[in-house]
Amino acid sequence: MRVDEKIALDAFKPDEAPHIKPRLEVCKACRDRVCVRVCPGGLWTVVEGTDEVRVECSGCLECGSCVTCCPNGGIDWAQPRGGCGVRYRCG
Repeated sequence: MRVDEKIALDAFKPDEAPHIKPRLEVCKACRDRVCVRVCPGGLWTVVEGTDEVRVECSGCLECGSCVTCCPNGGIDWAQPRGGCGVRYRCG
């Protein structure tokens, strides 16, 4: 089974409060954009024509890759509140 097929089995319950927040001033100065490249869910994007990065938390796999790999400490990351986030299913 491919990774994308396994991820399709998972259930996501988005939290109304995002559990990942980019520190905008730090992110604007960043040229590496590691967060965009390492996210296995492809949830980080750079807003075209700007220095702004955005993250869509609703499909987050909660792996922590973005915050672990950010060389500038530009991400505030916490586990989603109880009952929210990803629910993994084996398949």
